[in-house]
Amino acid sequence: MIRKSLIALIYEAASIQRWNDHIRPWAGFTELDKQAHKLFYTYVLSKCEGEGNYDPLLLLEGGIFEFLHRVVLTDIKPPIYHKLMQEKGAQINDWILEELRGQLEPLKGGFYEKMQRYFRDESYAAKEKQILKAAHYFATDWEFSVIYPQNLNTFGIEQVKSEVARGLAACSTFSGFHVFSANPDLKEFLSLIGKLRYQQRWSRAVRMPQTFVMGHMLVVAILAYFCSLEVEACEKRLVNNFFGALFHDLPEVLTRDIVSPVKASVKGLDDIIKEIETEQMQTVIYPLLPEEWKKELGYFTQDEFTSKIVMDGAVRYTTSAEINEQYNQDCYEPIDGEIIRGCDHLSAYMEAYLSLRYGVQSEQIQSGYHNLFEKYENRQIAGIDFGQLFDYFRI
Repeated sequence: MIRKSLIALIYEAASIQRWNDHIRPWAGFTELDKQAHKLFYTYVLSKCEGEGNYDPLLLLEGGIFEFLHRVVLTDIKPPIYHKLMQEKGAQINDWILEELRGQLEPLKGGFYEKMQRYFRDESYAAKEKQILKAAHYFATDWEFSVIYPQNLNTFGIEQVKSEVARGLAACSTFSGFHVFSANPDLKEFLSLIGKLRYQQRWSRAVRMPQTFVMGHMLVVAILAYFCSLEVEACEKRLVNNFFGALFHDLPEVLTRDIVSPVKASVKGLDDIIKEIETEQMQTVIYPLLPEEWKKELGYFTQDEFTSKIVMDGAVRYTTSAEINEQYNQDCYEPIDGEIIRGCDHLSAYMEAYLSLRYGVQSEQIQSGYHNLFEKYENRQIAGIDFGQLFDYFRI
């Protein structure tokens, strides 16, 4: 079962501010948002590398491993971080692994053992580490392009600019890097996704800590992956659930977050919003992507909270319980929209819980918290005890 302390640890990233010795935007510059953006770059870079040239499961697991590693080390300036890792990397990794042992050992699928191997065996997941390193520097470069004009008079800014450029240049070790670098449309796609770093969650409520749509998407993806381990999901199901969750709010980059009470206020409004989102995806996002990517992205973003499989080349709607019983095989391309929805609500519940714990008692937050708790009290999805996950954070 997923431990309470592990869920709480994920949210610590929402309070770690990046570039906090520079002038920077107040929104979307937390470690949580950076790590989320990194995983979007990871997806695109891996697609550029080409199927068969990397292991998708190792790639997403590596992204989670590196995320947890960074959260434990908190906010260390990159030059200091890299120097520490260069000189004491093995000892630091061992310390972090020991710090995380209690939270990670209960996870199924040998997650903790894989993380140990990831940080102790340089040859393990070598290509995946290259892709993740490049994704890290591309996301950092995106951030730096935002703050650089505001910091022209900041001490050492040109040195930082050179370090970011050198770090990025050193990542050109796989073909997907060059494919991506030569494709302006893919860069536009990831820059567009970057706007999700500025879109505030619970925009009508005062909250602490503030969270943004992009960071929320990563939280849902990690939670969906951990829940998928609980049901012993096949490899394709693990991958689909992670990336389906990561992309589940992608249309909001075009429509912005429309809060649930507004969607529910007029009968049929939610359907109209879905139609507009689909139209916007077709006219704005899909033209930026290679043709062969669109089908998968559509599978992730259309009816994102409905469990699905692919049979005889056609998408079929089902339930996560049925996937457990009949379709938990790679050949069916299963994706658990119900689990993703549960994790989406758990993420919203956690955002409300943390704000209430910090003493921010707005009516919207209290209402959202209690409504979500009641919705999931004693509830199971595909055998996962979501009631227990919500009860962890009962006030």
